[in-house]
Amino acid sequence: MATTRQLRITFLFALVMLIAQFLIGMAVNLFVKIPDQHPGANPPEYFGGVEQSVTWAILHGNLLLAVHSGFGLLLVIAAVGTLVQAIGNRRRGIVVSSVIGFIGVLGAGFNGGSFLNYHQDISSMLMATGFAIAIVSYSVSLYIANEAAAPTTTTA
Repeated sequence: MATTRQLRITFLFALVMLIAQFLIGMAVNLFVKIPDQHPGANPPEYFGGVEQSVTWAILHGNLLLAVHSGFGLLLVIAAVGTLVQAIGNRRRGIVVSSVIGFIGVLGAGFNGGSFLNYHQDISSMLMATGFAIAIVSYSVSLYIANEAAAPTTTTA
């Protein structure tokens, strides 16, 4: 079981990783032109296309795109680890907000893959929405964990 201190560090680290990913994504958005035709572009089936597109982005894409894509995969793994720690802590508020944070990270990742596949602006908007959901959720988790760590005082 993760201690409250360990959880606070995990949530803070998740927030820092998300902000770094957001900034890298903004750099990709501003400075990288993703070709319309690449392996995985315009696939007949979504998941196969995402696998090909993300593989292409990491191995053959622009450096910023490769870092953004690889770091996104790392974020999904970190979100799973954060969720496991939260479940181990067994505090309902922390578990619920961690589940919502994981869904936000996963949603952002799937929409990033969708953007690589189809080049639709709505995918970029949904990626940013997933990011915002994850940021708010992990911030709430950090707040709850801090409340649990605060000493309680009683007045007579």
